[in-house]
Amino acid sequence: MHRFVMEEQKKSPHATGEFTQLITSILTCVKAVAECVATAGIYRITENKPNYDYLDQVANKLFVNMIRTSFTTCLMVSSESQNLIEVALKDQGKYVVCFDPICGTPNVDCSAPIGSIFSIHKRLPEPQPNSCVVGQPSPKLWPTIEDALQPGREIVAAGYVLYGSATVIMLSTGHGVNGFMLDYSIGEFVLSFSNVRIKPRGECYSINEGHASIWEKAVTQYIHEKKFPKSGKPYRARYSGSMVSDVHRILIEGGIFLYPKTPEKIKLLCECSPMAFIIEQAGGKATNGEMDILDIKPEALHQTTPCYMGSPSDPLFVFIH
Repeated sequence: MHRFVMEEQKKSPHATGEFTQLITSILTCVKAVAECVATAGIYRITENKPNYDYLDQVANKLFVNMIRTSFTTCLMVSSESQNLIEVALKDQGKYVVCFDPICGTPNVDCSAPIGSIFSIHKRLPEPQPNSCVVGQPSPKLWPTIEDALQPGREIVAAGYVLYGSATVIMLSTGHGVNGFMLDYSIGEFVLSFSNVRIKPRGECYSINEGHASIWEKAVTQYIHEKKFPKSGKPYRARYSGSMVSDVHRILIEGGIFLYPKTPEKIKLLCECSPMAFIIEQAGGKATNGEMDILDIKPEALHQTTPCYMGSPSDPLFVFIH
């Protein structure tokens, strides 16, 4: 995978290598998290503690420390941290990274698939109004929250990692989607999915049907028609409780992932926007029911949103608009 990223770097005449360095640091972090996931069961037995508490804390520390010491970032947004994570001025670079270190942690105790999600974009070129910190020499040196609150259209790269029967990372640098599988015999990610394109229509849907009583009417009507079609075969239901696992199936096989308005929330910056970026890069569609996910301008670090993404020709996108 490092070779692949280097080849992508050569396509940009103004590349400095900073982006490649950041991706390399994330890959190193992912390998460490994969090892933690593989040993989580033993930890539960020896320590008698919930696996997901342990993994949440360790994975978050790994992501923060590896990204900070890549010397390529100025800010980080983690789903596990309420506040911005700032990088010391002497270690700063031009990128902002948003991530969910472990997605679907309740799956850990039953050995079901879980994942990690991340996105990268550049900090804003100019300081925002009133962003100057009193007593500091130059506002341009100090990143602000506005550098993090950028719409998904500004993402330069995004990816997710699936920890399951294999450790797989799906990555887009804005030129399609490619997937890499971790070969433990050599400790490297090898290309396994090249130029992934999502099917125009699929045959499965993924949604938590435990909240069916509070779904919007359009979602209820759509699911009913997929279960009891007037013609043809009904859709298959596939839901694991991990966004990474469910969206990965949709990306590879086609279909629809639905996360309507419910008490459970999905975060725009750390989860929804990166996944929407990958789906769109693969030819799919992602919306909150009113507008494309990537067009939403975040107003808060942990802003949440409904989310519908998958095969672009699926009738869902007619139902919800």
